[in-house]
Amino acid sequence: MSTATVETVRRWSQRLPHISPIWPVMVLLFLVSPLLAAGSADTSALRSMIPFAALLAIASVGQSIVMRQRGLDLSVPGCVTLAAMVVTEYCGGHGSRLFVGILLAYLACILGGVVIALAVTLLRLTPLVATLGMNSVYIGVALYITGGVSTEQSPANLSNFALGSTAGISNIAIVAVVLIAVGGFLVGRTVAGRRFALLAENPAASRVAGIRVRSYLSWTFVAASGCYATTGILLAGFLQTPDLTVGTNYLLSTVAAVVLGGMSLGGRGNLVLSTAAGALFLTQLNQVVLGTSTSPSTQYIVQGAVIAVAMLVPTLRLPQRLRRASPPSSPTTPILERTSTP
Repeated sequence: MSTATVETVRRWSQRLPHISPIWPVMVLLFLVSPLLAAGSADTSALRSMIPFAALLAIASVGQSIVMRQRGLDLSVPGCVTLAAMVVTEYCGGHGSRLFVGILLAYLACILGGVVIALAVTLLRLTPLVATLGMNSVYIGVALYITGGVSTEQSPANLSNFALGSTAGISNIAIVAVVLIAVGGFLVGRTVAGRRFALLAENPAASRVAGIRVRSYLSWTFVAASGCYATTGILLAGFLQTPDLTVGTNYLLSTVAAVVLGGMSLGGRGNLVLSTAAGALFLTQLNQVVLGTSTSPSTQYIVQGAVIAVAMLVPTLRLPQRLRRASPPSSPTTPILERTSTP
């Protein structure tokens, strides 16, 4: 074999580990879906599935940037629920109030993200504890503004947008694609995105390089809260009359989508695109499971099994790669403790 051929093979072998396995697996799932559940890959089924996949993708992008910094955001259900409740309760079905209602929903969720950021950066709480506490606050505020009963409908213009389509493509899917494209560009093509990646890979080196660790970590939680708020607002329009459990399903699902994208806690990978692919895979998988006429509880069992397998696969590597890899920091250790110097 010539030297040029060996060099070509070597270069391709270096590129392959950076390709998330979710892409070929997702294609395989869509190919076998009709065999597992008749009609699960028909045009009508795909059209009904796409909005749910898009909503999950938007929320999962927020979860992914937190997990990229070796954290875990447990405030997803409360934030999604609060955003949906603020829009419906403030607007009361009146389209003229929609703009202000959306601003209030974003404000409430982003304010929660700021509180989480302060708890992590100043009080040095772990993201797990800070986000869990804020999730309770979100739910409490949602209960307060609704009186424990959600009966208001979303404005007709919001529902028309969420349920409508443009050029045959769901409007929710268009929002998701735009958000994913912008997020992918910011993370992969900008200086701030590269610094964000360096902070995730080597916090100590980031501090030495002069990167403002507290600032980047704070923006992580604020941006994640914005993603959850977007999901809640669109979900309110899609469901028209959302209830207080509207965000419950998004905790495990977002974690599963991120892990399926090939990025476990602190892992590598194309941050945004792989997470979106994981959301699409998970939504289609759930549709196939439900199409087999099994009980809804099976859906959660499948999600848990998928997370376990996805977390296990990256550990099944060659010993040589394991020897080259540096031991990762503990995902439960606050990043500020990992970047502090003695």
